[in-house]
Amino acid sequence: MNREIRKREYQRRAGDRGQWASKTEYILVVAGNVVGLGNVWRFPYLCYKNGGGAFLVPYGLFVLVFGIPLFLLETSTGQYTQEGFITCWKKLCPLAEGIGYGYFIMKLYDFSYILVQVWALFYLVFSFRSQLTWASCDNTWNTANCVGLHMLNSSNLTVNQTNTTSAATEFWERRVLGMSRGIEELGSVRWDLALCLLVCWVFCYFSIWKGVRSSGKVAYFTATFPYVMLLILLIRGLTLPGAWKGIYFYLYPDLNHLANLEVWIEAGSQIFFSYSLTIGTLNVLGSYNDYNNNCYKDCFWLCLLNSATSFVAGFVVFSVLGFMAQKQGVSVDNVAESGPGLAFIAYPQATAMMPLPQLWTVCFFLMLILLSVDTHFVTVESVVTSVSDLFPKLFHAPRRHEIFVLVICSFFFFIHLILVTEGGIYVFQLIDYYGCTRACQDFMTVCQCLAIGWMFGTDHLFNIIEDMTSHRPSVFFKLCWKYIIPLLTMISFVLYLVDYKHLRINDWYVYPDWAYTLGWTMTLSSVLVVPLWAAGQLCLTSGTFTERLRILCHPAEEPAWQKENGKLTEEETVESMTTL
Repeated sequence: MNREIRKREYQRRAGDRGQWASKTEYILVVAGNVVGLGNVWRFPYLCYKNGGGAFLVPYGLFVLVFGIPLFLLETSTGQYTQEGFITCWKKLCPLAEGIGYGYFIMKLYDFSYILVQVWALFYLVFSFRSQLTWASCDNTWNTANCVGLHMLNSSNLTVNQTNTTSAATEFWERRVLGMSRGIEELGSVRWDLALCLLVCWVFCYFSIWKGVRSSGKVAYFTATFPYVMLLILLIRGLTLPGAWKGIYFYLYPDLNHLANLEVWIEAGSQIFFSYSLTIGTLNVLGSYNDYNNNCYKDCFWLCLLNSATSFVAGFVVFSVLGFMAQKQGVSVDNVAESGPGLAFIAYPQATAMMPLPQLWTVCFFLMLILLSVDTHFVTVESVVTSVSDLFPKLFHAPRRHEIFVLVICSFFFFIHLILVTEGGIYVFQLIDYYGCTRACQDFMTVCQCLAIGWMFGTDHLFNIIEDMTSHRPSVFFKLCWKYIIPLLTMISFVLYLVDYKHLRINDWYVYPDWAYTLGWTMTLSSVLVVPLWAAGQLCLTSGTFTERLRILCHPAEEPAWQKENGKLTEEETVESMTTL
């Protein structure tokens, strides 16, 4: 009886806000979101930098301790509550609703990563030219110190020598970015980048304008095609001369690195970054599932897919870097780097050295665009969903959702024009460094685990997961949620504050003091909202302090299966509570 009541209630709820058309769409959207740029430009570099194959030891350990438990925690609570990452806390622990608002603020900063799509689209357009413009110095933006690929291949000259820059670097800094001397000089809008920005936001709009009904269909292409590109680039990379030298640098195990605390911290932060943990996305994606979806099994397979993709991407990247190092007559560590430098300088320069360079460049930037597209439109959709669930009467009405998505996309298009100015890269780096930093994720992780593990109750959540999936999680998950994860992330949070260093660009540009103040304001804007919300709720709730705490640590609403239009019998209520 209770299962039928639950089914009817969830079907009614799904009718109001939508639901995945199939399990396949859910898997593709989640896979497209968690398998992103962190797999391509961050994991391979971290692996090389932190002991090669030895780095897989802390990484694999943190997959088990952080990745899988938190992935299950977030997807299962989303599936249980059928709410966005703000309102879900009313059905879990109202005292912790500030976590949802903290996620909301972090998400708004995350919108700026659309700039990676903009850069990739810009490069893609230039990839169709008969001569790749970042391979030569015969362009109007090049300086007298420019070194073309033909010079690098014909002599021992390297881009590291004093007063010389590669053609690829000059294309990136002078043609694409048009970098000013600092954040103080934003300069004018670069209209070619602004046009690419418009294209990216238009694509985002039409990916999510119908909610999960449209995003699920888009994911059939955007989540699968990058794997085709990855396979093509992997095969090509492994057949290049010098490729195995690069792979040796990537995987050579140096066990001495395991004694370095920084290696363990970076392994943990990579898990949070690539798995999209403690930022609300998984809660929202899980909320569109059927109540009886087996999120327990999904969790293991999606985590395996994510880590396997990261590992394979390392072969793609370092096989090409090994080829590039052999061509230039330098060691791999002279061409290996992370972040935008890898994607927009080193890799394009390497593909320009290959036969049929346009083909490999197009493949790479298509893959990069689609990897970032998935992550971005899911980020926007999770914000739209959470705000819509906060005001269901306003946004769940017909056509209201499409209008709201249009307003969001249009508003942030105009805001992000700042990022495509001549000083936009400095703004982007500031947001990247402070807006959604490791300290924010560590703090949110501690709060989330305390709220679920100690207030809502791990036994309560175990019962819910068992009821939804017919599988009861291992007691290991309880130990992780209540003890291991909060302890380790609190240590990481403290170490971040102790070892904090000001952001610098290219080791020479130092931001003005007001920029660092703005950066810390961004960090604190998401962190402080959690305790401030809890304090406000305690002040507004009536009763003694103990009574207020008891009220706010228990769900504010009855679970859906405890009511059917408010007319459950006493026996059904007792039976359903026993199930929990």
